[in-house]
Amino acid sequence: MKSKKEMIRVIKTAEDEFLLDATGRKNGRGAYVCPSRECLEKAVRNKGLERSFKQAIPKEVYEALEKEMEALESE
Repeated sequence: MKSKKEMIRVIKTAEDEFLLDATGRKNGRGAYVCPSRECLEKAVRNKGLERSFKQAIPKEVYEALEKEMEALESE
């Protein structure tokens, strides 16, 4: 368990887009993941994000989230 400030928020916007929200301030339904690729991979395997958002999440969304995570890790 970590505090929200140590986590990265994954949000679903009103337009049904999924984005990483490093600031935690964007509008939308959110779920939190720790800021490492392993955590995101574990969330994919365990369908944690699908449970949080109560819907199936397309593979393309996970790929986009992985790319965003890589960009955040390289900063």
